[in-house]
Amino acid sequence: MGRYIGPKSKIARKFGEAIFGTDKSLEKKNYPPGQHGLARKRKKVSEYGTQLLEKQKAKAIYGVQEKQFYRTYEAAARLGGITGENLLKLLECRLDNVVYRLGIAPTRAAARQLVSHRHIVVNGQVVNIPSYRLKEGDTVGVREKSKALEVIVDSLGSGRRSRYAWLEWEGSQMTGKFLSKPDRADIPENIREQLIVELYSK
Repeated sequence: MGRYIGPKSKIARKFGEAIFGTDKSLEKKNYPPGQHGLARKRKKVSEYGTQLLEKQKAKAIYGVQEKQFYRTYEAAARLGGITGENLLKLLECRLDNVVYRLGIAPTRAAARQLVSHRHIVVNGQVVNIPSYRLKEGDTVGVREKSKALEVIVDSLGSGRRSRYAWLEWEGSQMTGKFLSKPDRADIPENIREQLIVELYSK
């Protein structure tokens, strides 16, 4: 199945929370989309259904498809320690996610597009793989001839960028540094990662 390119509000309504940021549509219709949205709201969800929904939510937030998500989970399980936390840490190490976190792009989808279209450099070299996993000390920046791109200038000028303990930003150079993998407490996403581990452990 291909990547979903429909309205983001539909996805947010499915999970009942604004996973892509402020959403007026969600405020007006706080029930699942579709013909039976209101009826479904009252239906009791099974344990498996709750676990599956949490996995789908994490995939939607980070813009990752099933095969890649499961590969990331397997890598997290091999690391030792708490698998769920490792999973989120590895997702945060993705290049498209870091481009978004640094404020270079307004959304993860826009960040993925900037990376794919060769507007982003890692340690001075163009990298066009959104899933590229950053290591401690890597620098991420905007390619010199892409610094005037409207989407990048608007995003950096919007004031949306938040400061994260694991990232460092140098505005004058349009570069950021990936200092380390984040601690779970520093990842703001509302994901119950243990449910995902339980789902994959069945």
